[in-house]
Amino acid sequence: MQKKKRILLKVGSNTLTKETNNISRGKIEDIANQIAKLKDSCEFVIVSSGAIAVAKQFVKLESKHEEVFVKQALASIGQPHLIRIYQEIFREYGLLTSQCLLSYSDFEKQESKTNIVNTINVLVSNNYIPIINENDTVATDEIKFGDNDKLAALTASLLEVNLLVIATNTDGIYTKESIKNNAPKTIETVSNFEDLRKEVVNSKSSLGTGGMESKIEAVAVAKKANIETWIVNGLKDNFITNAFENKIPFTKIK
Repeated sequence: MQKKKRILLKVGSNTLTKETNNISRGKIEDIANQIAKLKDSCEFVIVSSGAIAVAKQFVKLESKHEEVFVKQALASIGQPHLIRIYQEIFREYGLLTSQCLLSYSDFEKQESKTNIVNTINVLVSNNYIPIINENDTVATDEIKFGDNDKLAALTASLLEVNLLVIATNTDGIYTKESIKNNAPKTIETVSNFEDLRKEVVNSKSSLGTGGMESKIEAVAVAKKANIETWIVNGLKDNFITNAFENKIPFTKIK
């Protein structure tokens, strides 16, 4: 039997909400549909944001505490709902899901790293798709800084995946010049990473805490582990399968 290609798919809040204030069941269906089509040749691990966005649909928390603590509380409320939505929709496509919550300290201890790898390998070999998010109730790094970009890259490196796909709200990374001219042009293939850094214009996404700079940091982590990264427009339908078939513009970093 030919070994399946292992793909880590990172989906941010902007993709999951389709840039609205609500989680889009249609977008999660789109992801499930693509994974179902690719399941004979690829195995998927998903790093998904969206817990805070889901919670905001249900509750408005009153608190005198700092905003970051309110966000942690919202993440705690939203996470079970987020996983339930994934579970319901993926099941319709014959896909099984599981939840893994990680924090940065897990990547600092050898024992934790071994446990993560062993657990995820067992899940994947039994056809479960691990859906990973930061354990927001104990850690605040991604809430503050990166919308799970760095978490995705660290996980990809740890699992030695074949490909890291970062879904975002642009057609990959645009050249700085083309953004200035209001005619965004995608950088399709990157061989010199330092040149890419110079092209990146720092912009935060509306719902996420990331932006292109955090994606570049994630790419740097993946590159160190010799993992190819694709930055793809997750707002488009069939963005994974279309990227595989080169039907859409996206950035490929080797």
